[in-house]
Order: sequence, then structure tokens, then C-alpha cells
Amino acid sequence: MPEKDEDIELLRSKKMLERWSKIAKDRKMKMSNEQQKIHERNDRELVLSYLYDMGEDVLALGESQFPVQTKTLIKRIAELIKEEKVKEKIPGGVLLDLFRYVGMNLKIKTSIKIEDHGKMLSFSEKLRNDYEDTESKLSCRK
Repeated sequence: MPEKDEDIELLRSKKMLERWSKIAKDRKMKMSNEQQKIHERNDRELVLSYLYDMGEDVLALGESQFPVQTKTLIKRIAELIKEEKVKEKIPGGVLLDLFRYVGMNLKIKTSIKIEDHGKMLSFSEKLRNDYEDTESKLSCRK
């Protein structure tokens, strides 16, 4: 009977040890994931601090259209900044060129605005209004 008690105690001890090691492993993984997220966020914040002139918008487009590739690009740009190979601020146009250079053609919504009699009109509205004005002048002459 005492042997049985020792065996049961040994099994309990092994199970407890396994549970504690699993808990420790889970905690370690969770902490490493959190540290990785903090590191990624820090890289992103570093890169954002170097962007100007619509750079933040270009980066946001990159993240929405190519999330995995953009994370890699952010990490590399942050490394270059830390190594002091990038010393100047990065304008949005240069960042867009970089995205295109590495094969990520970002789709950017653009519009042309024209001021007409104190109002901002889109280019298509301006053409439409000019066409209608010209057409009405021609019909009045007939």
C-alpha cells in the first residue's frame, strides 16, 4: 500500500510539474508576442516620425493594400534610420516611389479641383459647366 501512495504522489508531482511548465511556456510566448508587437509599433512610430507631405497617407494605403509586405518595408526603413543611413525626412512621393520600386503599386484615389467663381469644382464638373455654357451660347445665336 505505501508503494501505491508513493506512485500516486509521483504521478501527481509529474502532472503538477507539467502544468507549471506549460503555464510558464504560455506566459513566455505571450510576453514574446507582446514584445514583438511593441517592437513593430516602435518601428512604425519611428518611420512615421520621419514622414511628411502625405507620407502618413501613403503608409496607411500601403498597410491597407499590402499589410504583410508593408510591415517588412517598415522594419527595413526603421533599421536604416537606426543605422543612420536615412538622415532626412521622407516625403510622401518618395515613399510612394519606394513602394512602386519594390513592386507594390498602390492604388491612390486622386481628384483635380479647380476654383471657379469662388467655388471648388472637380475637373469633370468644370468641363461639364463649360460645355453647357458653350452649348447655350451657341443655341442662342441660332
